[in-house]
Amino acid sequence: MKPAFLTQDQNRVEQFLEQTLGQQSKAAASLHQAMHYSVLLGGKRIRPSLLYRCGLMLGASVQDLDAPAAALEAIHCYSLIHDDLPAMDNDALRRGKPTCHIAFDEATAILAGDAIQSLSFAIISQHSYQQVSPQQVLSMVQRLAEASGVGGMCAGQAIDLAHTNHDYTAETLEQMHRLKTGALIECAIELAWLASPGEKPAEHLSALRRYASSLGLAFQVQDDILDIESDTQTLGKPQGSDHQANKATYPALLGLEGAKQKAQQLYQDALGALQQLPYPTHELQALAHFLIVRKH
Repeated sequence: MKPAFLTQDQNRVEQFLEQTLGQQSKAAASLHQAMHYSVLLGGKRIRPSLLYRCGLMLGASVQDLDAPAAALEAIHCYSLIHDDLPAMDNDALRRGKPTCHIAFDEATAILAGDAIQSLSFAIISQHSYQQVSPQQVLSMVQRLAEASGVGGMCAGQAIDLAHTNHDYTAETLEQMHRLKTGALIECAIELAWLASPGEKPAEHLSALRRYASSLGLAFQVQDDILDIESDTQTLGKPQGSDHQANKATYPALLGLEGAKQKAQQLYQDALGALQQLPYPTHELQALAHFLIVRKH
Protein backbone atom coordinates (compact mmCIF):
# COMPACT_ATOMS: atom_id res chain seq x y z
CA MET A 1 0.00 0.00 0.00
CA LYS A 2 1.30 3.45 -0.93
CA PRO A 3 1.99 5.55 2.18
CA ALA A 4 -0.14 8.71 2.37
CA PHE A 5 2.93 10.82 3.03
CA LEU A 6 4.41 9.77 -0.31
CA THR A 7 1.59 11.53 -2.16
CA GLN A 8 2.11 14.63 0.01
CA ASP A 9 5.83 14.62 -0.76
CA GLN A 10 5.21 14.09 -4.48
CA ASN A 11 2.87 17.07 -4.61
CA ARG A 12 5.19 19.28 -2.59
CA VAL A 13 8.34 18.64 -4.61
CA GLU A 14 6.46 18.93 -7.91
CA GLN A 15 4.99 22.30 -6.91
CA PHE A 16 8.47 23.49 -5.98
CA LEU A 17 9.96 22.24 -9.26
CA GLU A 18 7.13 23.72 -11.34
CA GLN A 19 7.57 27.09 -9.66
CA THR A 20 11.33 26.94 -10.15
CA LEU A 21 11.04 26.01 -13.82
CA GLY A 22 8.59 28.85 -14.34
CA GLN A 23 11.26 31.29 -13.18
CA GLN A 24 13.85 30.08 -15.71
CA SER A 25 14.75 31.84 -18.94
CA LYS A 26 12.54 30.97 -21.90
CA ALA A 27 14.96 32.39 -24.48
CA ALA A 28 15.18 28.91 -26.04
CA ALA A 29 11.50 27.90 -25.97
CA SER A 30 11.95 24.29 -27.10
CA LEU A 31 14.66 23.69 -24.49
CA HIS A 32 12.47 25.09 -21.72
CA GLN A 33 9.53 22.96 -22.92
CA ALA A 34 11.68 19.82 -22.93
CA MET A 35 12.91 20.53 -19.40
CA HIS A 36 9.37 21.11 -18.14
CA TYR A 37 8.13 17.97 -19.93
CA SER A 38 10.81 15.72 -18.46
CA VAL A 39 10.87 17.05 -14.90
CA LEU A 40 7.07 17.07 -14.51
CA LEU A 41 6.34 13.87 -16.42
CA GLY A 42 5.36 12.12 -13.18
CA GLY A 43 7.17 9.40 -11.31
CA LYS A 44 7.32 7.96 -7.81
CA ARG A 45 9.51 10.79 -6.38
CA ILE A 46 11.04 8.26 -3.98
CA ARG A 47 14.28 10.17 -3.48
CA PRO A 48 12.69 13.44 -2.37
CA SER A 49 10.21 11.58 -0.16
CA LEU A 50 13.06 9.73 1.51
CA LEU A 51 14.82 13.06 2.05
CA TYR A 52 11.71 14.73 3.45
CA ARG A 53 10.87 11.86 5.81
CA CYS A 54 14.42 11.49 7.09
CA GLY A 55 14.89 15.25 7.50
CA LEU A 56 11.60 15.72 9.35
CA MET A 57 12.48 12.80 11.60
CA LEU A 58 15.74 14.60 12.44
CA GLY A 59 13.99 17.88 13.22
CA ALA A 60 14.62 19.80 9.99
CA SER A 61 12.28 22.50 8.69
CA VAL A 62 10.23 21.29 5.73
CA GLN A 63 11.05 24.58 3.96
CA ASP A 64 14.75 23.83 4.37
CA LEU A 65 14.21 20.38 2.86
CA ASP A 66 12.43 21.67 -0.27
CA ALA A 67 15.58 22.72 -2.09
CA PRO A 68 17.70 19.59 -1.56
CA ALA A 69 14.66 17.41 -2.33
CA ALA A 70 14.00 19.26 -5.60
CA ALA A 71 17.69 19.33 -6.53
CA LEU A 72 18.01 15.60 -5.97
CA GLU A 73 14.93 14.87 -8.06
CA ALA A 74 16.22 17.17 -10.82
CA ILE A 75 19.45 15.16 -10.97
CA HIS A 76 17.40 11.97 -11.22
CA CYS A 77 15.27 13.45 -14.03
CA TYR A 78 18.31 14.56 -16.01
CA SER A 79 19.78 11.07 -15.68
CA LEU A 80 16.61 9.48 -17.07
CA ILE A 81 16.69 11.74 -20.14
CA HIS A 82 20.26 10.69 -20.88
CA ASP A 83 19.69 7.01 -20.00
CA ASP A 84 16.88 6.87 -22.58
CA LEU A 85 18.99 8.28 -25.42
CA PRO A 86 19.82 6.07 -28.45
CA ALA A 87 23.48 5.95 -27.40
CA MET A 88 22.50 4.60 -23.97
CA ASP A 89 19.41 2.42 -23.41
CA ASN A 90 17.54 3.63 -26.53
CA ASP A 91 14.10 3.67 -24.87
CA ALA A 92 11.03 5.26 -26.45
CA LEU A 93 8.73 5.20 -23.40
CA ARG A 94 9.18 6.69 -19.92
CA ARG A 95 6.46 6.98 -17.26
CA GLY A 96 3.88 6.00 -19.86
CA LYS A 97 4.79 8.79 -22.28
CA PRO A 98 7.32 9.27 -25.10
CA THR A 99 10.86 9.82 -23.85
CA CYS A 100 12.33 13.29 -24.23
CA HIS A 101 14.28 12.58 -27.40
CA ILE A 102 11.15 11.09 -28.99
CA ALA A 103 8.85 13.92 -27.88
CA PHE A 104 11.35 16.55 -29.04
CA ASP A 105 14.59 15.45 -30.69
CA GLU A 106 17.91 13.97 -29.61
CA ALA A 107 19.87 17.23 -29.49
CA THR A 108 17.18 18.97 -27.45
CA ALA A 109 17.05 16.01 -25.06
CA ILE A 110 20.80 16.18 -24.48
CA LEU A 111 20.63 19.91 -23.81
CA ALA A 112 17.59 19.50 -21.55
CA GLY A 113 19.49 16.95 -19.46
CA ASP A 114 22.49 19.28 -19.26
CA ALA A 115 20.34 22.24 -18.24
CA ILE A 116 18.41 20.28 -15.61
CA GLN A 117 21.67 19.07 -14.09
CA SER A 118 22.92 22.65 -13.85
CA LEU A 119 19.57 23.77 -12.45
CA SER A 120 19.81 21.26 -9.60
CA PHE A 121 22.92 22.97 -8.20
CA ALA A 122 21.33 26.40 -8.60
CA ILE A 123 18.31 25.17 -6.63
CA ILE A 124 20.33 23.85 -3.73
CA SER A 125 22.73 26.80 -3.54
CA GLN A 126 20.29 29.72 -4.00
CA HIS A 127 17.50 28.68 -1.62
CA SER A 128 16.57 30.87 1.36
CA TYR A 129 17.22 28.50 4.24
CA GLN A 130 15.93 28.98 7.77
CA GLN A 131 18.23 26.78 9.85
CA VAL A 132 20.97 25.75 7.41
CA SER A 133 24.36 27.46 7.49
CA PRO A 134 26.38 28.40 4.36
CA GLN A 135 28.86 25.64 5.28
CA GLN A 136 26.05 23.10 5.36
CA VAL A 137 24.83 24.32 1.97
CA LEU A 138 28.33 23.93 0.55
CA SER A 139 28.50 20.41 1.96
CA MET A 140 25.15 19.59 0.34
CA VAL A 141 26.37 20.82 -3.04
CA GLN A 142 29.54 18.77 -2.68
CA ARG A 143 27.69 15.62 -1.66
CA LEU A 144 25.19 15.91 -4.52
CA ALA A 145 28.04 16.38 -7.02
CA GLU A 146 29.86 13.32 -5.68
CA ALA A 147 26.77 11.11 -5.74
CA SER A 148 25.81 12.06 -9.29
CA GLY A 149 29.23 12.03 -10.93
CA VAL A 150 32.13 9.75 -11.73
CA GLY A 151 32.16 8.30 -8.22
CA GLY A 152 28.42 7.62 -8.18
CA MET A 153 25.52 7.49 -10.61
CA CYS A 154 27.47 8.13 -13.83
CA ALA A 155 29.98 5.44 -12.93
CA GLY A 156 27.13 2.99 -12.41
CA GLN A 157 25.70 3.75 -15.84
CA ALA A 158 29.14 3.31 -17.41
CA ILE A 159 29.50 -0.11 -15.76
CA ASP A 160 25.98 -1.02 -16.95
CA LEU A 161 26.81 -0.15 -20.55
CA ALA A 162 30.15 -1.94 -20.39
CA HIS A 163 28.54 -5.20 -19.23
CA THR A 164 25.58 -5.27 -21.60
CA ASN A 165 25.99 -8.43 -23.73
CA HIS A 166 28.97 -9.46 -21.58
CA ASP A 167 29.49 -11.80 -18.66
CA TYR A 168 29.36 -10.32 -15.18
CA THR A 169 29.76 -11.44 -11.58
CA ALA A 170 27.59 -10.86 -8.53
CA GLU A 171 30.22 -8.40 -7.28
CA THR A 172 30.10 -6.39 -10.53
CA LEU A 173 26.30 -6.34 -10.54
CA GLU A 174 26.14 -5.12 -6.95
CA GLN A 175 28.78 -2.46 -7.56
CA MET A 176 26.89 -1.22 -10.62
CA HIS A 177 23.57 -0.88 -8.80
CA ARG A 178 25.06 0.62 -5.64
CA LEU A 179 26.45 3.37 -7.87
CA LYS A 180 23.77 3.75 -10.55
CA THR A 181 20.73 3.63 -8.24
CA GLY A 182 22.04 3.50 -4.69
CA ALA A 183 24.25 6.58 -4.79
CA LEU A 184 21.35 9.04 -5.10
CA ILE A 185 19.27 7.14 -2.54
CA GLU A 186 22.12 7.34 -0.04
CA CYS A 187 22.53 11.00 -1.00
CA ALA A 188 18.91 11.63 0.03
CA ILE A 189 19.76 10.52 3.57
CA GLU A 190 22.96 12.55 3.67
CA LEU A 191 21.31 15.74 2.40
CA ALA A 192 18.57 15.34 5.01
CA TRP A 193 21.25 14.93 7.66
CA LEU A 194 23.08 18.05 6.49
CA ALA A 195 19.85 20.09 6.39
CA SER A 196 18.84 19.14 9.94
CA PRO A 197 19.80 21.21 13.01
CA GLY A 198 22.04 20.37 15.95
CA GLU A 199 24.87 17.98 16.61
CA LYS A 200 24.01 14.30 16.24
CA PRO A 201 26.11 11.18 16.87
CA ALA A 202 28.07 9.95 13.86
CA GLU A 203 26.87 6.39 14.49
CA HIS A 204 23.32 7.55 13.76
CA LEU A 205 24.41 8.69 10.29
CA SER A 206 26.20 5.36 9.82
CA ALA A 207 22.98 3.46 10.60
CA LEU A 208 21.00 5.66 8.21
CA ARG A 209 23.58 5.06 5.51
CA ARG A 210 23.27 1.29 6.03
CA TYR A 211 19.50 1.63 5.71
CA ALA A 212 19.84 3.65 2.50
CA SER A 213 22.46 1.31 1.06
CA SER A 214 20.25 -1.75 1.58
CA LEU A 215 17.18 0.14 0.36
CA GLY A 216 18.92 1.36 -2.79
CA LEU A 217 19.98 -2.14 -3.79
CA ALA A 218 16.58 -3.61 -2.90
CA PHE A 219 14.94 -0.94 -5.08
CA GLN A 220 16.99 -2.06 -8.08
CA VAL A 221 16.47 -5.78 -7.45
CA GLN A 222 12.72 -5.12 -7.40
CA ASP A 223 13.02 -3.17 -10.66
CA ASP A 224 14.75 -6.18 -12.22
CA ILE A 225 11.95 -8.45 -10.98
CA LEU A 226 9.22 -6.14 -12.29
CA ASP A 227 10.88 -6.08 -15.72
CA ILE A 228 9.92 -9.77 -15.88
CA GLU A 229 6.66 -9.95 -13.94
CA SER A 230 4.89 -6.66 -14.70
CA ASP A 231 3.55 -5.23 -17.96
CA THR A 232 4.27 -2.15 -20.06
CA GLN A 233 1.12 -0.27 -19.03
CA THR A 234 1.81 -0.74 -15.32
CA LEU A 235 5.53 0.00 -15.59
CA GLY A 236 5.14 3.02 -17.85
CA LYS A 237 8.09 1.75 -19.87
CA PRO A 238 8.61 -1.28 -22.12
CA GLN A 239 8.27 -4.53 -20.13
CA GLY A 240 11.10 -6.98 -20.76
CA SER A 241 13.44 -4.30 -22.11
CA ASP A 242 16.29 -5.37 -19.81
CA HIS A 243 16.02 -8.99 -20.97
CA GLN A 244 15.79 -8.02 -24.65
CA ALA A 245 18.85 -5.79 -24.33
CA ASN A 246 20.73 -8.58 -22.50
CA LYS A 247 21.28 -6.31 -19.49
CA ALA A 248 23.00 -7.40 -16.31
CA THR A 249 20.15 -8.14 -13.85
CA TYR A 250 19.59 -10.06 -10.63
CA PRO A 251 17.02 -12.50 -12.08
CA ALA A 252 19.46 -13.34 -14.89
CA LEU A 253 22.19 -14.00 -12.33
CA LEU A 254 20.24 -15.58 -9.45
CA GLY A 255 17.01 -16.71 -11.10
CA LEU A 256 13.66 -15.09 -10.38
CA GLU A 257 13.16 -16.75 -6.99
CA GLY A 258 16.74 -16.03 -6.00
CA ALA A 259 16.24 -12.37 -6.89
CA LYS A 260 13.08 -12.23 -4.75
CA GLN A 261 14.98 -13.74 -1.81
CA LYS A 262 17.74 -11.15 -2.33
CA ALA A 263 15.19 -8.31 -2.23
CA GLN A 264 13.68 -9.63 0.99
CA GLN A 265 17.10 -10.00 2.60
CA LEU A 266 17.98 -6.42 1.72
CA TYR A 267 14.61 -5.21 3.05
CA GLN A 268 15.30 -6.92 6.37
CA ASP A 269 18.80 -5.43 6.42
CA ALA A 270 17.30 -1.96 5.96
CA LEU A 271 14.84 -2.49 8.82
CA GLY A 272 17.64 -3.82 11.00
CA ALA A 273 19.64 -0.64 10.48
CA LEU A 274 16.66 1.48 11.54
CA GLN A 275 16.39 -0.50 14.78
CA GLN A 276 19.73 0.99 15.83
CA LEU A 277 18.26 4.50 15.89
CA PRO A 278 16.49 6.37 18.72
CA TYR A 279 14.21 8.28 16.30
CA PRO A 280 10.61 7.53 15.22
CA THR A 281 11.49 5.57 12.07
CA HIS A 282 8.01 4.29 11.15
CA GLU A 283 7.82 6.38 7.97
CA LEU A 284 11.20 5.13 6.77
CA GLN A 285 10.01 1.59 7.49
CA ALA A 286 6.82 2.23 5.49
CA LEU A 287 8.80 3.60 2.56
CA ALA A 288 11.03 0.52 2.52
CA HIS A 289 8.00 -1.77 2.56
CA PHE A 290 6.37 0.13 -0.31
CA LEU A 291 9.49 -0.18 -2.46
CA ILE A 292 9.52 -3.95 -1.99
CA VAL A 293 5.82 -4.58 -2.72
CA ARG A 294 5.34 -1.99 -5.48
CA LYS A 295 4.19 -3.06 -8.93
CA HIS A 296 5.86 -0.30 -10.99
